[in-house]
Amino acid sequence: MIIGIDGNEANQNERVGVHQYALALLWGLYKLQDTETSDITFMIYLKNAPQSDLPPENSHWKYKIIYGGKVWILTKLMPALMITEKIDVFYSPSHYLPPFSRCPRVCMIHDLGYLKFSEQFKKYDFWQLKYWSAISIIISKYIICPSESTGRDIVRHYPFARKKIKVVPHGYDNSKFHPKISQKFVRRVTNKYRITKNYILYISTLKPSKNVEGLLDAYKLLKSDISKEGVELVIAGRKGWLYESIFQKVKTLGLEKDVIFTGYVSEEDKPALIRGAKVFVLPSYWEGFGMEAINSMACATPVVVSKVASLPEIVGNAGIYVDPGSPESIANGLQIILKMNEKEYNRQVELGLRQAQKFSWDKTARETLKVLENANNKG
Repeated sequence: MIIGIDGNEANQNERVGVHQYALALLWGLYKLQDTETSDITFMIYLKNAPQSDLPPENSHWKYKIIYGGKVWILTKLMPALMITEKIDVFYSPSHYLPPFSRCPRVCMIHDLGYLKFSEQFKKYDFWQLKYWSAISIIISKYIICPSESTGRDIVRHYPFARKKIKVVPHGYDNSKFHPKISQKFVRRVTNKYRITKNYILYISTLKPSKNVEGLLDAYKLLKSDISKEGVELVIAGRKGWLYESIFQKVKTLGLEKDVIFTGYVSEEDKPALIRGAKVFVLPSYWEGFGMEAINSMACATPVVVSKVASLPEIVGNAGIYVDPGSPESIANGLQIILKMNEKEYNRQVELGLRQAQKFSWDKTARETLKVLENANNKG
């Protein structure tokens, strides 16, 4: 059996969200070779040479580079799959499947938040997501999604897809994200980003759906009611789209001295940055999964998250839930953690550690492989 995979989401310099998922999945599938995939060859399709941290080639793991530009899937990958490439099933870790292929196709639909919050996207991005995702849902044999919440949304918008849905949650890397990260490592990373106080941490792309402006409003409310030594707000993540108003909001609220923007944080620095935080916050309007919430719980950092979409499903009873539309609710959620005594705080940490242990990239890879094998079943 030959499984083809679009590896371009993993083949990025700065990985967030879907890129992180794609890389972790490739490594997860690669590590299964010794035990469960001896009769499977993986063909990873790329439009550029593979980055050094992608799995190395071997007899069952190959890279096929088809150089191309922005419409690569349509102009390069699709013709190859139609004419020259002989594979048994094709998988895209994003919403974008080639419309035509000689083999069964499977895609990952991370979320359908763009249908509910269209105003939070540039017009081109919205229309591309809406129509190409719909095409992928129609033509796919199976649709993998990271949460039951996303699965329900797909069925609500596309009832015919009910029998195609396969829920395969994301995982986390317990060799990187764990409670025993050294304080020396934490100090080195916090010094790098000039963090000098206790801090609230947000990690994700700067874009409207993440509700960073609502977080800033909440922090302004919180600032007048926290200890005199203060708690900084650290906003970590690369710029996405429609982010300019976030920086303007900081100026409008007079928070220039209290908010630290780190920009993109490398995977090497991220565990220490999370471990050093007093609390992690994700006040999104919508999340298909919320990987950084899992990473934070695994690092013994309590989480405050929106009570929307997949987040209650992923965080379980280990988080403090807030209404993303209410800065007061976000501020109160953060205040609950910040005012906990040591016993209460440790109890919250323990709940998070237990919840995080339910997820692993090994499990994600095994369940994904099972879906791909079933997609190749001619029956």
